[in-house]
Amino acid sequence: MKLTVVGCAGSFPGPDSPASCYLVEHEDTRILLDLGNGALGALQKYVDMYAIDAVLLSHLHVDHSIDLCSYYVARKYHPDGARTRIPVFGPSGTAERMAAAYGLPVKPGMHDEFNFMRHDPDPTMIGPLRIETARVAHPVETYAIRVSADGSSLVFSGDTGPTPALVDLASGADVALFEASFVEQPGNPVDLHMTGAEAADHANRAGVGRLVLTHLVAWNDNERVRAEAEAVFDGDLMVASGGLQVEV
Repeated sequence: MKLTVVGCAGSFPGPDSPASCYLVEHEDTRILLDLGNGALGALQKYVDMYAIDAVLLSHLHVDHSIDLCSYYVARKYHPDGARTRIPVFGPSGTAERMAAAYGLPVKPGMHDEFNFMRHDPDPTMIGPLRIETARVAHPVETYAIRVSADGSSLVFSGDTGPTPALVDLASGADVALFEASFVEQPGNPVDLHMTGAEAADHANRAGVGRLVLTHLVAWNDNERVRAEAEAVFDGDLMVASGGLQVEV
């Protein structure tokens, strides 16, 4: 598998990256993990946007989902005709939220362009990719996502505070794409985000070989986030940036 970081900015687009979006490719299958604000434009630098086979949304906060509205326009109004309907996996209410965001009636909403499906506790196959999810610790319904193929796997945390559910889902994975929105300081809210050190601790406990820190908020010093993680993590550590590619 190949992972491309399309956008890694946390909470809002940053000066160097759009918000959350990750392209995963294996054989002839291409999926997106999240499609946050600004991501659809950047996506076109790396792949034909009509070559995507499915979109998986970790949750419905704007910085993880809102560019699905732009993708709807691009698929519906293509000058050569509407593009083929593709699956969109997400939390409950995804179809209704996207319709409301674009000012559409719930029916038909975006159902002609997207086949909206809820994340399933049982594994799902998208081509050769095996998808597993786990509910994590965030104020809204949010899922971490594990993608596996040919004996390799990566786990995307979505947005989450510390939770054993993420450790369990990531157990034995090759790559952990974990959020690190906070720096170590008193008063960080619980069940919202992780620090670099907390992301590193979760990766250690899961036995992950490589940790990629992501969801990096513009007001933080990324080198401080990296340093806090380096003090804890035993394996290969990277900090996400737009365009970063990782072979899994």
